[in-house]
Amino acid sequence: MFISKKLIKQKNISHGFFNRKGGKSKGIYKSLNCGFGSNDQRNRVRANLKIVKNKISKKSKNIFLLHQVHSNKFVFIDHNFKFNKKKIKADALITNQKNLPIGVLTADCVPILLYDEKKRIIAAIHAGWKGALKEIIKKVISFMLIKGCKRKFITAAIGPCINWSSYNVKDDFKKRFIKKDRRNKIFFKFKKDIIFFDLPGFVKSQLKSNKITNIDTINIDTFDKKNNFFSARRSKRLKHDDYGRNISIIMIN
Repeated sequence: MFISKKLIKQKNISHGFFNRKGGKSKGIYKSLNCGFGSNDQRNRVRANLKIVKNKISKKSKNIFLLHQVHSNKFVFIDHNFKFNKKKIKADALITNQKNLPIGVLTADCVPILLYDEKKRIIAAIHAGWKGALKEIIKKVISFMLIKGCKRKFITAAIGPCINWSSYNVKDDFKKRFIKKDRRNKIFFKFKKDIIFFDLPGFVKSQLKSNKITNIDTINIDTFDKKNNFFSARRSKRLKHDDYGRNISIIMIN
């Protein structure tokens, strides 16, 4: 488990960015696969989620997860929220409820955890390139402000994700970002005629453009095998038919 040096200073929350170590799954899912969307055995995923939950708090409720669809939609959980077994299609969670761990699953995309220390509101964002381009970060921050949060009290932690040097893209991908904003060209690098995209850099710039200044970045490349994270891109290169999911969670104590 990896922690944010800035979030760990906050006494009222628990959090963690988990890699693939320490779970029950086998084969290509070895071992802490937390994604029911994979083809892993469900009982093993369930056991892995329990391991993660207990690392954060043995007294907490089960981890609340979404059916992630690379959107800019979020879900707010307050005391009136009606829980059911069917997962909601969205890519970010916001809550002010205690002892409710919220999480996002990634396998190269960017996990972002947010906390407002005064209003005691937390958020977890799954920011792939699609969601980031659709401004999911802006939408979440805007809603937090509506709920009384202040930018100066929000801490943001960018978790392990694919590094630019591992993320080669095609020209039409680059054009999408330039069409959205010509200034996005700074997030593309070139090496021997190959285009690379700086996803964590793009995400960080979106936090900054929304005037969030207290930002921590855990600079670990999920594509690099030695870091022991699940990586969709690496699995595809190895011609695996599926891949596991890393989990990042945050909870108000």
